[in-house]
Amino acid sequence: MTTRKIRLSLQTRMILLITIIIILIVSSVGAVFSSIVASSIEEQVGKKALSVAKIVASDPELRSAFSSDYPPALIQPIAENVRVQTGAEFVVVGNHEGIRYAHPIPDRIGKEMVGGDNEPGLAHGQSYISKAVGSMGPSLRGKVPIKNEKGDIMGIVSVGFLVEDIEEAIDLYQDRILILTLLALLCGVAGAIALSRYLKRLILGLEPEEIASLYVERNAVLESVREGIVAIDRNNRITMMNKAAIRILNLPEEEFHRKEIVEVLPDSRMPEVLESGEHQLDRESIMSGKEIIVNRLPIKFGGKVVGVVSSFRPKSEIDQLASELSQARRYADVLRAQTHEFHNLLYTISGLLQLGSIQEAVELITSETSAQQEMILFLAKQIPDPLIGALLLGMHNRAKELKIQFVIHHDSHLKELPPTINRQQIVVLLGTLIQNAFEAVNEPSVEHKRVECYLSDTGDEIMFEIEDSGPGVVEELREKIFEHGFSTKKGEDRGIGLAKAHGIINELDGYILVGKSELGGALFTVSLRKRMEVAP
Repeated sequence: MTTRKIRLSLQTRMILLITIIIILIVSSVGAVFSSIVASSIEEQVGKKALSVAKIVASDPELRSAFSSDYPPALIQPIAENVRVQTGAEFVVVGNHEGIRYAHPIPDRIGKEMVGGDNEPGLAHGQSYISKAVGSMGPSLRGKVPIKNEKGDIMGIVSVGFLVEDIEEAIDLYQDRILILTLLALLCGVAGAIALSRYLKRLILGLEPEEIASLYVERNAVLESVREGIVAIDRNNRITMMNKAAIRILNLPEEEFHRKEIVEVLPDSRMPEVLESGEHQLDRESIMSGKEIIVNRLPIKFGGKVVGVVSSFRPKSEIDQLASELSQARRYADVLRAQTHEFHNLLYTISGLLQLGSIQEAVELITSETSAQQEMILFLAKQIPDPLIGALLLGMHNRAKELKIQFVIHHDSHLKELPPTINRQQIVVLLGTLIQNAFEAVNEPSVEHKRVECYLSDTGDEIMFEIEDSGPGVVEELREKIFEHGFSTKKGEDRGIGLAKAHGIINELDGYILVGKSELGGALFTVSLRKRMEVAP
């Protein structure tokens, strides 16, 4: 027979736990309070009995009655009158030998007082409270000696209340205490239910095991992403920073938890988002001397901003991704142009064959094949880098489609690039400048469309020269054309290529010059250092 393990929800466990705690507290408080009330009632009754006894013992009429021929005849009425007025169970008066002169039951007058607690009063003249079993049962008594004018002890007064009556009074108060205890318990249980529901809402209805699992998963996710992630609370204190953030920002390997964000990152704008509650998406920023692309989002709970989370990556990584995408698009355009060109060539050859001009078809095939082969052999020898060679070959095919004369100088040479220079950046840079030249000569106003390219790696520098027969760049705009978003051409998505090229040149510690070409258009000269100092 298998047994099922019953798992209680967090809310149920909280209610049970809080209820048990409340029961223990309320029960303990009730028991202590009940004990205090019982002791207080008993003390008050004892004090009352002693006080009444003192009043009786000091009555002059009662004291003078002791010298009469038959004291009980005078003392009994006085004692009974006091008993009735005070509500005492008995008021007993005895002489110095403990013989009763007054008693609620007249038949017991003249008999010896019962209880054995008269000695402190009769022998030592003390006033005291005692608890003893008398002729009327267990009682709480106040005893006071009766003295004459000389101070001699003549007798004793005993005023008492039955223990049974005191216990009834205590039981009455304890019943009230029990009712109040039950009401407090019900209120506590209701409060426990309300508190558990509130806490359940705060933790989004999750169980402790689920919270622990989410915490572990959250840490694993944060450390697996390449983006830097930083979060702060409403007091601008860091609550989370993953290792990627520490790496990207070149921060020391230490604990940043609970530190103020401005202490760790003085240039951070996360406090602005915390104040405004507005998103900041894809913002370029400089932090710890690095250009980054950052997103900042407010963390809201219950409609209030309780923190901010920021994710970021180095701008260079974003630029590299954009460059790779641009390169892929460029390759696609080149392949498309090449496909169109060969389609046209095939159509021409097909037409020549159908017309019976076999010799002309052979000559056309030979011409195209030899020109293509010559270009491939030249690039393989002078520019052995496969990426740059493929780019130039693709641009050559693209130029043929656009009816542009694209010339790569035969004295160009570019051997293996040094490891400090990113080949993909060179491809993006060179492709951007050549494409820009194609667009310049493709204007309707340009009759002779020619673009020339020269590459050299002589000495300690790598040099590119791209010149065209287009309209050129006026001297006033030669600095402005490298600004992001500025372009002399019409249309959307302009002013990006040259700005990107300028950024790559700066990153590679080079420079670019813009002048006038002998072809009549623009001349772009780029120089890059082969050996770059690598930052530690």
